[in-house]
Formats: sequence, structure tokens, C-alpha cells
Amino acid sequence: MKKSSLTQHRARIIAGFWRSRQVEIVDASGLRPSTDRVRETVFNWLNPYLNQSKVIDLFAGTGILGMESCSRGAKEILFIEKNPVVFRALQNNLEKLKPNPPKSVITAVAMDALQWLKNEDLIDADLIFIDPPFEQANLLEEALLLINTKTKIDAPPIIYVESSSKLDIDGILQKLSCWKVEKQLLAGAVRASILMFRKDV
Repeated sequence: MKKSSLTQHRARIIAGFWRSRQVEIVDASGLRPSTDRVRETVFNWLNPYLNQSKVIDLFAGTGILGMESCSRGAKEILFIEKNPVVFRALQNNLEKLKPNPPKSVITAVAMDALQWLKNEDLIDADLIFIDPPFEQANLLEEALLLINTKTKIDAPPIIYVESSSKLDIDGILQKLSCWKVEKQLLAGAVRASILMFRKDV
């Protein structure tokens, strides 16, 4: 791990209640916040689904994805992050952002994301963000496989995946039932994908 105790730079919440507020980012191994360009496109895709939604930000890191969704109208946001330094920074940023959007419920859990998924019987969410460190592609595959087995078939979530542009996301999806790429963006080294559950597949 790098000099994880030092704040290096910031990310900006693009729109909504916290529009233009800054989120501090600690320098930690594998921590790579989504860029403004990627988030702007992705949240244009997701905006129709955000109002009053339940959101889970797995491998939360800075939490910028969950924060952006909360700012834009999500009602319940759960951040899951296991790195203790990154988690403390996440808590500090959430505290500095207060007051929260009206009627929003924000929870942050210091826990391994895969272990959290294993502990759940069913995943109760409208939207799940999965953005693990690029160099640990196995985390993405394992998370998707776990979600696949614990999805409410009558109310499946939308899944946002941020991964290396070199990763074969289609190869991973072949191991899952009924999940298809609805939208996708390639931006330099980043592949941003919206996955949706298709009952008729």
C-alpha cells in the first residue's frame, strides 16, 4: 500500500443535492475513483432508475458512485469497504457532506464485499455498483456470481460494472444466467457496463 494516510486529490459530485461538492481521496493501493467523464455518461443512463431507489456500493472506495446516486435521489445507500484507511476517509467524507438529501438513509459498513454478499440470503437492491481494483479481476467475477445466485427474480437489480477495458466482460457473463450488457462505454483504460436481468433469455 502507498502513503494511505495522505490526502492526494479530490473528486466532484456532478449533480443533484450535493452538486459540485468535493470528496477527498486518500492515496491507497487499488483506489481509482470513477472519472467525471465516465460518471456523467453512466448517470445519464441511470437517472431514470435512481429516484427512491435502494443502492449498494460494493468495493466502495471513495464512495463517489454511491454519493452521486444519493445526491440524485436514491433513498437508501449502503457503502461496503474493507480497507480501514479508505473506510475512515469514506466516513469522513460522508460526515463533511452533511446535511444529507431529505429522507435519505446512508449506511457505511467496514467489511469485505464478497463476505457481505455471502452472508446475505437475498440481495435487496434496485442498483448495485461493482468497481473493484482492476488488478483483481477475480473479485468482479466472484461478486457477479454471488449476486446471480441471490437475486430476487421478481425484482432484479440493475448492476453497474466498472472494469479494465482489457477485461473480457462477455466471458464472465457467459457463466451467469439471464444477465446481459444493456449499455457500455469504453474510455481509455476503463470499461463501464450496465447489466440488466432478462427473464426471457
